[in-house]
Amino acid sequence: MSEKERKQELDAIAARYARRAPSDRYSLLRPEVWQMLQERQRALWRQLAARPGAPQDWCLTEVGCGAGGNLLEMLRLGLAPEHLSGIELLPERYQAARQVLPAAVHLHLGDASQAPLQDASQDLVLQSTVFSSILSDAVQRQLAEAMWRWLKPGGAVLWYDFIVDNPRNPDVRGVPLRRLRALFPAGRLRVQRVTLAPPLARAVCRLHPAAYTLFNVIPWLRTHVLAVIEK
Repeated sequence: MSEKERKQELDAIAARYARRAPSDRYSLLRPEVWQMLQERQRALWRQLAARPGAPQDWCLTEVGCGAGGNLLEMLRLGLAPEHLSGIELLPERYQAARQVLPAAVHLHLGDASQAPLQDASQDLVLQSTVFSSILSDAVQRQLAEAMWRWLKPGGAVLWYDFIVDNPRNPDVRGVPLRRLRALFPAGRLRVQRVTLAPPLARAVCRLHPAAYTLFNVIPWLRTHVLAVIEK
């Protein structure tokens, strides 16, 4: 992949995010949103609880840290701020993260695959719905290779993303398990299917918030996976 092709895709990602109209669709005050979040948190925290060592000793980098919400969660779990890093492509999100995170948290603005992280320096690398926003196979592959380099032996990629296409949104595409395995061919995968399909979740929660749990017991209605990819 040429430098021109890489920059074109990064510019396209920024443009696709800019097209998303502001709304309260992802507000934590919406019942489907807080239930999706809590479901994902429970699944992720179970995986982290099983890892060896103390959280305050783990080094973690998040690719696409947005406004810093996931890194704040990691601080609450006991990870030390000086061991946390976040990488964000969009300047406005980077600035929002910088305002809420401790100064000791390292933040990098720009292309994650070019971030100044040392090889084999991270215990954990987290990504949440980043790869589904990258429509270039080559850019996906370059980023996955960088994430894998950063991991120490025994470290893991923490992956949360959806596996099916959204026919109403051409700006994203699902990342099925076969693609995930192709991106990390040397990894050992543990996968859990989570998250009731968001359009369905919004519809059923208008009837009653408890309907989320009722429909979410059906595995094929879950559109995302939480994966731990160990090195």
